[in-house]
Amino acid sequence: MMEWFQAAKTAIHKTYTETYAAVTSPLKVSEFLEKGVLTPEEFVQAGDLLVYKCPTWKWEAGDASKAVDYLPKDKQFLRTRNVPCLMRVTTLEKSVNDSTNEEVEIEGDEGWVQTHMGLKNDDEDIPEIDVDDGEKEEKTPKPKPEKEKKNSDDDIPDIDDFSMDDNLQEEDDPATLKPKKEDEDLILRTRTYDLSITYDKYYQTPKVWLFGYDENRQPLAPKEVFFDISQDHAKKTVTIDTHPHLQVSCAFIHPCKHSSVMKKIVSRQIESGKTPRVDQYLFLFLKFLSAVIPTIEYDYTIEMEG
Repeated sequence: MMEWFQAAKTAIHKTYTETYAAVTSPLKVSEFLEKGVLTPEEFVQAGDLLVYKCPTWKWEAGDASKAVDYLPKDKQFLRTRNVPCLMRVTTLEKSVNDSTNEEVEIEGDEGWVQTHMGLKNDDEDIPEIDVDDGEKEEKTPKPKPEKEKKNSDDDIPDIDDFSMDDNLQEEDDPATLKPKKEDEDLILRTRTYDLSITYDKYYQTPKVWLFGYDENRQPLAPKEVFFDISQDHAKKTVTIDTHPHLQVSCAFIHPCKHSSVMKKIVSRQIESGKTPRVDQYLFLFLKFLSAVIPTIEYDYTIEMEG
């Protein structure tokens, strides 16, 4: 009964938002600092920087009949493919519960972006990288401890710390390598995901879609995708719908709280003396989403070096 009620509520809300978006004009004046939202032009600006810094992400045109006129025809949405997912969320949560139990919360309203992290609070030793006219010089890196998943002021990335070369997929990436017959037993088989980002005209924020594959590259059923979603958010802020451009069923992270979280992150930047830049929006956005999809290793697409 509750599931039927929730499904009906979701359908009604979807109809309302789509109707509202269809009869209203897109946002024209920037409200990035005041509300944490984007105009379509700012979405394209942020997407251009993500694609430039992180070549695993690409702009896509999609189906021309589904294109929206407030975005360029060749920049309707962003996509990255074959993102590895090495474990189920239940396995991670069990590991976390067996270690230090620390609750991290960016935006407490309705438990949005709230999860339990038990990773040790160690500082990462990160190699120093100097970038000059497309050339970079790496100094010998120190051993790198386990990566910390903690949302704090220190986690707000500086775009100047992103390096383009380190985000290229390696040819021997186990998530993308096609094994030869004689080497099949030596290849790590893992779930993978295609992630895409569209612009939501109603909420005026990015919207993330997930399409998953099992270890044999067969598409995951919707219920199987929820095993890779934080249980605090599964079926609450993550639901299934048809992708607006790809016309396949995908899980998507509901954008209703995106602007409030982004506004809080921007406010923290200002308080710490930084000047928020709208073209950095997607880097910040993807960082806070790791609380919802903690085992989908898309961080390698936006890795920081400093």
